[in-house]
Amino acid sequence: MTGSVPGSNDAAGAQPVASTARSFGQNTMPLSSVKLRFLAASLLSVSFLGALDHTVVSTSLATVAGELGALGLMSWVVVGYTLASTVLLPVLGKMGDVLGPRRVFLVSLVVFLLASLACGFAQDMAWLVASRVVQGMSSAGLQLMSQTIIARVTTPRERPRYMAIIGAAFPIAILVGPVLGGAITDYWGWSWIFWINIPVGIVALALAVVAVPQLERGRIPRHYDVAGAAAFTLGLVSLVLGVTWAAERSGGVQAVAALVVAAVALLAFFIIEGQVPEPLVPLRLFANRTIAAGTALSAIIGVGLFSITAYLPTYFQMAYRVSATVSGLVPIATVLGMLASNLLTGWLASRTGRYRIFPIIGTCMAAAGLFTMAWLPAGVPLWVPMAVMATVGLGTGSFMSLIVAVVQSAAPASQTGSITATINLVRQVGSTVATAIIGGTIGFSVSSRLPEGLDAATLTPHEVQQAPAGVQDAVAAIYGQAFTPIFIALALACAVGIIAAVLLPQGRLSGQPDAARPPISEPVPA
Repeated sequence: MTGSVPGSNDAAGAQPVASTARSFGQNTMPLSSVKLRFLAASLLSVSFLGALDHTVVSTSLATVAGELGALGLMSWVVVGYTLASTVLLPVLGKMGDVLGPRRVFLVSLVVFLLASLACGFAQDMAWLVASRVVQGMSSAGLQLMSQTIIARVTTPRERPRYMAIIGAAFPIAILVGPVLGGAITDYWGWSWIFWINIPVGIVALALAVVAVPQLERGRIPRHYDVAGAAAFTLGLVSLVLGVTWAAERSGGVQAVAALVVAAVALLAFFIIEGQVPEPLVPLRLFANRTIAAGTALSAIIGVGLFSITAYLPTYFQMAYRVSATVSGLVPIATVLGMLASNLLTGWLASRTGRYRIFPIIGTCMAAAGLFTMAWLPAGVPLWVPMAVMATVGLGTGSFMSLIVAVVQSAAPASQTGSITATINLVRQVGSTVATAIIGGTIGFSVSSRLPEGLDAATLTPHEVQQAPAGVQDAVAAIYGQAFTPIFIALALACAVGIIAAVLLPQGRLSGQPDAARPPISEPVPA
């Protein structure tokens, strides 16, 4: 039965199955429908708080840097937060499995609120960046443990619907975060973009204390994977810094050195993980086809959509010559498509038990949309690329949260936190690295083609719009030429995702608790 999925049925009327690993260790703890809804509302509010803090800062960065007198360190307010939240994911996942997700979740929420308080009181940029690092670490705990707790209190059949609700926090935060951050900064001052977390977080903490159940803790490991954690942290930080410096073409020797350190450290990490008895990332689980294909699909989301979203407004301001306000409509359409399909497919998967068709259709839609973006002629009405990018969002959103639920159902219950961390980790790393590469590609391509007299480092949409018609046409063509290969590359990444989606085994998600399902193993076919 190599074609069956852990935690699924082979076909209608087939018996639910589980992987051998999932037949021992921690079991799910089903809740009543009322308690489950209350828990979902509590986790959604906390997840939204963590996601919002990632997006709300963007519109106030210039104000913050100006008042603290450190414009050169401005990017580290975001980079520090992102790096900390990414690096700590495997550690927090392991802690959730060992100590119990409730404990890690509540501690993360308290630390997040204290860090928010410290951010608002920052007197210099070093203080703010350090506080943001702590905030990012705790935010990772909120996101990760929310998904882990849902996995521990639901059956595989229920899981996609509730995972989609939790997953809605991120697209909603993308939509409202920048606007809310700008309004708070204008009317209350930048400190309040952090302090606003305090009253909301206290209410969320009270809800969480009541709603999050006590869950069975895992076995205390005899050895902690300290070496693996250290190698992973060094490798990931070096990789992000190296790719960023290389993309900006300002690092030179620094970029090469960072990438060499990253390669050595990550190689050491994989060697360590294959040898230690209690690995930080359970590599042996990737022998399961569901987990391997699901992890690849999660990375595709980060590479194929999250990486390009930040550059869409610039593209449309330059290539389509629209205002900053109008250019924001395209990413809004993309995120709305992602939000709608995320909720819809979560509901459909829970209702029918079927899940494989959604990532297959979704990756096809995303690849087709990005290929279309590459060949759209200049001068088409703005609603055309809006519709195309909404299609990309619909496609990607159709498996954004669903694939997390499917992979969780295939992993051992005792390693739910670790596998959930891995799924989120590959998505964030893919997004971070691809974003840096895209930024560097755009910068190099534009600067090498600009007409004499225009400087890519200082070129603004306003400057272009004030230039003669011939210059505007030239800049629009240059940006079109710069983005065409990027859209094609991202479309090819999504095409790889189609292969991963097809490799997902057939089956239906089971409506039975984990302990009720007979064991069956599912290796990757040779």
